[in-house]
Amino acid sequence: MTEQIRVLLVDDQELIRLGFRMVLEAESDVVVVGEAGDGNTAISQVAALQPDVVLMDIRMPGLDGIAATEAIVQSHPGVRVLVLTTFDLDEYAFGAIRAGASGFLLKDAQRHEMIAALRAVHRGDAALSPRITRMLLDHVGPRLGDAPAPAAEAASVTDALTERELEVFLAVARGLTNAEIGDALFVSESTVKTHVGRVLSKLGARDRIHAVILAHRLGLTGDGTEPGGR
Repeated sequence: MTEQIRVLLVDDQELIRLGFRMVLEAESDVVVVGEAGDGNTAISQVAALQPDVVLMDIRMPGLDGIAATEAIVQSHPGVRVLVLTTFDLDEYAFGAIRAGASGFLLKDAQRHEMIAALRAVHRGDAALSPRITRMLLDHVGPRLGDAPAPAAEAASVTDALTERELEVFLAVARGLTNAEIGDALFVSESTVKTHVGRVLSKLGARDRIHAVILAHRLGLTGDGTEPGGR
C-alpha cells in the first residue's frame, strides 16, 4: 500500500479549505487529517495530529501564517510547510521563507500543480518550478535583508563541495527537480537524491528552497555557469 501523505489545511476561509480537501482527498496517497482557520489553531493541530505537510495560508486573523510557520518548524522540524501565496500581491509570503517554509503554492495553481507541489515537499524535493524559482529570486532576494555574501564565503562554500556536488547545487539553485538534474548529468535520480542530501548537509540548509536562497546570496544563480576556479 502506498504511504499516505498526511495534510493539515490552514486557511481562514472555510470554502477554500473545502475546495482543497475535495481535490486532495481524490488522490489515493493523500489524506487530510485536519483543518485550521488561524495560526494558533494550526499550531495546536500540528501537535495533536502530526501531519506530514501543512498547507498554510498567510493572511489570517489572530496569529498569521508566518508566525505559525516559524512556531511549527521550530517545534516539529519534520513537518513541512507549503505556503499558499500570490507573488504579485502577497509580499508577506516572503517572511515565511525566513520562518522555515519549504515551498510555495500559487493560489491560482492548477489541480495537478497543487498535487505535484504537495508530493514534492513531502519527499524533500523542490516545490518550485524554474518559473517560480526565478520569481522567488527576483522577489525574495531584496526582501530577505541579507547583504550579499563576500567572495571568501562563496569560495568556502563551494570548496566544501565536490565537483559533482557543486553541479548538483547549481542545478538545484535553478529550480531543477531530481529527475531533471539526473537527465542533465547522465546519472540516476537516486544518485541525484544522494548528492542533494550531501549538499544540504554540507551547506547546513534545511531544504532545497533554502539552498536556492543561499545560492542567490553567494552569487551562484547566474545562467548555469559555475564559479571561477572549478
